[in-house]
Amino acid sequence: MDFYLNTENSYNRLLEEFHKYKSLVVAFDFDNTVFDYHKKGLDFSDIIQLLRNLKSIGCYLIIFTATDDEKFVTEYCQSKKIPFDVINKNPPFHKSNSPKIYYNALLDDRAGLKETYDLLNKLYLSTVKE
Repeated sequence: MDFYLNTENSYNRLLEEFHKYKSLVVAFDFDNTVFDYHKKGLDFSDIIQLLRNLKSIGCYLIIFTATDDEKFVTEYCQSKKIPFDVINKNPPFHKSNSPKIYYNALLDDRAGLKETYDLLNKLYLSTVKE
C-alpha cells in the first residue's frame, strides 16, 4: 500500500508539520462545504466549527473556490463567523509563481471531506490536550 494511503501516516505528517511550524495551511471549498449552493437545507455546522477550532490554534485558512463573487463569499463567511485569511491566494509566507494554491490539507465536499475533517479534528483535539 502507498505510504499516504494509510490514514495514520497522513495524520502523523500533519501533526509533525503542525509541531514544526506551529500552524497548518488549510484550504476549504466554499460551495457545499460551508455554503449550501444547491439550497437543499444542508447543515455545515461541524465543518464551520472545525474551521473556528483550527483558527484558534493558529492555522492559516484559505477559501479555495470557483465562485466569482468574492464580495458574496466574504459577506457570507462574516455573517456565519467562518474564519478565513484569504480567498484563492497563497499565504504570504509561501513564495511561488505557480498558479496552484499551497495548503497542507483541503476540506472539499468532492475531495475526501470526511477523512480530512477527521484528521484535522483529531489534530485539533490533540493540541488542546497538550
